[in-house]
Amino acid sequence: MQDCTEMTAPMTDTADRPLGPALRRGWRRRCPNCGSGPMLKGYLKVRDHCPVCREDLSQHRADDGPAYMTILIVGHLAAPLLGSVWMAWQPEPLVLFTIFAIGTVALSLYLLPRLKGAMVAFQWARRMHGFGSGI
Repeated sequence: MQDCTEMTAPMTDTADRPLGPALRRGWRRRCPNCGSGPMLKGYLKVRDHCPVCREDLSQHRADDGPAYMTILIVGHLAAPLLGSVWMAWQPEPLVLFTIFAIGTVALSLYLLPRLKGAMVAFQWARRMHGFGSGI
């Protein structure tokens, strides 16, 4: 019978990839490795490699996660605010709709690329989806 420690795969060391700085760099849409190269090309397209440090970023699997997180955040902010504004001032429905439509679209457009950068940086820091294969 084999010892339990022999059967498990060796744990990867994440000390060289701290989560906090990587998330801050990702939020700023910068490379999670060096922090100076742009992670995104265009609005949401992730570059294959960082132009500064040549870190491979093509392994990311952000998919629909940033969109779901954006909807979650914007919905949790807009819904109670909408109810509060209606109860406090009772503006005309068209005015209320216009203000909240503009606000939610603007907040969504602001958050979406930042959350995508943070999600790619999280995957990079935790060595998920092939980011740790270069060990």
